[in-house]
Amino acid sequence: MRVANPGRVRLRSSSVRGVNHWRRMGIAITLLVGVLTFGTLGYLVLGLSLIDALYQTVTTVATVGFREVVPFDTAQRVFTMVLIVIGVGAVLYALGSLIETLIEGRLLETIGRMRMERTIGTLHDHVIVCGWGRVGRAIAAEVAAAGTSIVVVDEDPERLADCPHPTVHGDCTEDETLERAGIARAASLVAAVDVDAANSFITLSARAIRPDIFIVARARSVDSEGKLLRAGADRVVNPQNIGGARMAAFVLRPHVAEFLDVVMHERNLEFRLEEIPITDGSPLAGQTLREAHLRDQTGALVLAVRDARGSFLSNPDPDVRIEPGQILIAIGTEDELRALVLAAR
Repeated sequence: MRVANPGRVRLRSSSVRGVNHWRRMGIAITLLVGVLTFGTLGYLVLGLSLIDALYQTVTTVATVGFREVVPFDTAQRVFTMVLIVIGVGAVLYALGSLIETLIEGRLLETIGRMRMERTIGTLHDHVIVCGWGRVGRAIAAEVAAAGTSIVVVDEDPERLADCPHPTVHGDCTEDETLERAGIARAASLVAAVDVDAANSFITLSARAIRPDIFIVARARSVDSEGKLLRAGADRVVNPQNIGGARMAAFVLRPHVAEFLDVVMHERNLEFRLEEIPITDGSPLAGQTLREAHLRDQTGALVLAVRDARGSFLSNPDPDVRIEPGQILIAIGTEDELRALVLAAR
């Protein structure tokens, strides 16, 4: 399920307004320093010493009402009146900018967080990606391209600043953080931080909250793969091993590897691979592949059947019986695969 995030642009524009407030604060401070410098130099020209000129300028701009450090002549009085008008305006502008920056900055942050929470609250069957590093970004790009909503969780707010998806700032290993990410309604979770121990804790926490959620965990070392499976991960992926295997495949069977790469990841290609689960109520359950006439009715070609135990039967015989709990692996156009999905429901 893909849910647009209409508040994203507004959140970014709010951030821009927040930056503008801090810029105004900088202008106000610069103006105030300029007024103090102007007043000090003016009193120096009018005959006061440096400390007296600075003291007189500060007391005048601050309007505290102290008497003059020396009896003023006409020129000094006229300059003081001008300095009062300019200085009071600068002080009021600076105080107003400071109050506005502090109050509205906090307000914008609170509003942005509330909008993000509301957006996450509307998501169902989304994917939670724990860790917004290089691996997490690559995962999110593929999942988003397939039209599935994503919630990204990371404890580094700077890394989340440029994330185009709904985000949760917090420790992925904590139950409260995962609950804020909508784990109760999520379809799957990816533990993709760069520490195997953290991915184990994330997996344990997610499995305790949602025993039925599908969990994919990242492993940096071979020793961690078994531990992550025992912690409750449904699949464990070692990016180094996967990358090495793909490189070897390009060396040994470059055309086959490229074809599979294109079918799995190229969105402009006509043909795609898809998996179709067979449920207890599926009209296909109990029929053989020959009796179901899937090729004739949908145009999609069943390449393999995976049984409930996880074993694959490739290039299945037409007399293979379709049973509940099986997964059909098929290839076809988007329309053909959609027809096959409808036929299996």
